[in-house]
Amino acid sequence: MTLSHSHQPTTMAALGILLGLATLSARAFAVALPSRVDDVTLSLEPQITGGFQLSLDKDNERTVYGHIGRTLVSTYTAEEVEGGMEIHIGSVNLTVHTLYDDASDARGIKIKWNSLTPLRLEDCFDFGTKHWYGGPTQVEQLYPIENAKQVYTPYFSKEYDNGAIAERYWLNSAGEYIYVHPQVPLFIDYNNIVPNHICFGAQISEPYSSRRNHVELSYDLWFLPNVKEAHKHAIVNYLGKPSGLPDYRMVQHPVWSTWAQYSRDVDQEKVLEFAKQIRGYGFSDSQLEIDDLWETCYGTMEVDQWKFPNMTGLVRELKAMGFRVTIWLHPFINNNCEPIYTEALNNGYLVLDEAGKPATSWWNNNGSVPGYIDFTKPEAAEWWYQRVRNLLDTYDIESVKFDGGAPPQIAVENGDINLQPHNMVEAYVRFAARFGGMVEVRAGFRTQDLPIFVRMCDRDSIWGLNNGLSTIVTTTLQMNLAGYVLVLPDMIGGNGFNLEHEQADIPTKELFIRWVQATTFLPAMQYSYAPWNFDNETVEISKKYTELHAEYADEIYAAMQRAVESGWPVNAPLWWIDPTDEETFSIWDEYLLGENILVAPVLEEGAISRDVYLPAGVWWEEGDREREVVGPTWIKDFPAPLDVLPYFVRAKELEPSSAVSPGVAMFLVVFGVVANFLL
Repeated sequence: MTLSHSHQPTTMAALGILLGLATLSARAFAVALPSRVDDVTLSLEPQITGGFQLSLDKDNERTVYGHIGRTLVSTYTAEEVEGGMEIHIGSVNLTVHTLYDDASDARGIKIKWNSLTPLRLEDCFDFGTKHWYGGPTQVEQLYPIENAKQVYTPYFSKEYDNGAIAERYWLNSAGEYIYVHPQVPLFIDYNNIVPNHICFGAQISEPYSSRRNHVELSYDLWFLPNVKEAHKHAIVNYLGKPSGLPDYRMVQHPVWSTWAQYSRDVDQEKVLEFAKQIRGYGFSDSQLEIDDLWETCYGTMEVDQWKFPNMTGLVRELKAMGFRVTIWLHPFINNNCEPIYTEALNNGYLVLDEAGKPATSWWNNNGSVPGYIDFTKPEAAEWWYQRVRNLLDTYDIESVKFDGGAPPQIAVENGDINLQPHNMVEAYVRFAARFGGMVEVRAGFRTQDLPIFVRMCDRDSIWGLNNGLSTIVTTTLQMNLAGYVLVLPDMIGGNGFNLEHEQADIPTKELFIRWVQATTFLPAMQYSYAPWNFDNETVEISKKYTELHAEYADEIYAAMQRAVESGWPVNAPLWWIDPTDEETFSIWDEYLLGENILVAPVLEEGAISRDVYLPAGVWWEEGDREREVVGPTWIKDFPAPLDVLPYFVRAKELEPSSAVSPGVAMFLVVFGVVANFLL
């Protein structure tokens, strides 16, 4: 079992083999697994089209879980191996082991397909009637994900579609979860190959290196009493937790970025004017980011003197106004940026593809062809580090907004070839974290342990779940469930520059205000479009909720500290406080801060009210003890005019118990074997 951040807590069960040989015409393997509640049997039934159907029998009821080995049509043999069994289908081997974790009363199976010949492996699992969470942070981020669409595609960190976060973890409302191991050349598919199914594929194809010597599809499937216990188990065994906290002031006061307000037309005069406006309208800050395009050419790290004739003086003046100053950077050098590009290329500091070429691409190349710094090479990373350090020291700049991070295709990287292309993502993000608690990144792969903010990928300045305002909530939930609990939401109002989108435009006043409200109880707030772009009412409402966020900064930081201690979400879905309440499983437009603040932002254009669901407990509207509501209950048409954000504070002394209900657990068995767990 491969774990990303922790030791292995499970013990393999001793297994007895019931069957040694079989053919496709044989009856299904069937096994009984003794548990503390009752017996459960998981069967493997050969399919004439290839592979096996996995089904579970419990209390004389059968549940079909899925179809594994769908692409394999052949006779097979089975033999006992230590701790489990092995099945041979032509040149492909399948090993299966049962797992038991006594501390969590969790049971599961470990499935591993392995082929020394280049072919496509494919296992599909039925979404069923359960609600599912996890997987990629999609552009059109649905939550839950059982109705989402993914056409069979390689699952790796990339900006388009998954926001450069692609953890291999899926969880459902029944307390079951799947973790696919990092060495798998993974492809995923939702509702396409098979309706109402999630399919996991493995094959050696872009972006995975053609130099791999085998194809592997391996994953662990766990069963726990409920969805909360399942996620806690995944945190301990796979996802990990932050090792520390980012800078407190970034939580307390907004980040101000020049990007949406000025785009690439940023210059010294505009930055200074922006700073004066922020102070003039009475807003605080955590830092002021000088965003794209301040350098002479992408990758030179040389200040463009035409745009910033006195960067030293500008930074000094901003600091005199009380600002901390950060700057936008990325891992690229454009090939027209000389002599720095040739220096990097000649020294072997750029990523090469398997043909030995350095050319790559990114969304912001500004008309040139970029090279990507190879952060998997210590000497290249150190060279880049010293260049960044020199920039910051020269101009007395505090920190960096690190952009990019998705790996180039197909890269030749240092490290385990079976972990490519994600070696590059992890190396880059860990490089960025060397610059301390004020940095932000926007990529991740097995980097949940870092004590830094992970920025949500750019949102469009629109309302819906098509990368608009609504996805601020759904993506926050998605990132938290992937283990990235230190979320820096995108800029309030969106970026406004996606001119290819049919609804693209700068934000309206209403959209902007609702965006302010939606981020109020998230770990940080980030402005770029300024409230004074609209009118005085927008300024006053924005200031009201910016100050409310500051008032709750200690509460937010406490939730972040709890995440450091336990890995628990900072902003969780509603089922986190009552995993037995089925009503909470599909609610996507509310979120929690910690376990005692529930936020229900208005996400629909023109709405002046909304329905709000409150789980079990005593809740105080806006924390006012005189306005008490007892849950679980729906509040229909809760009034929410433009200046109102519906939120509720739970009476802590009356929190409902999250104890596990008896009889909820479902325990797994493996076909062809009897499990004698070492209890």
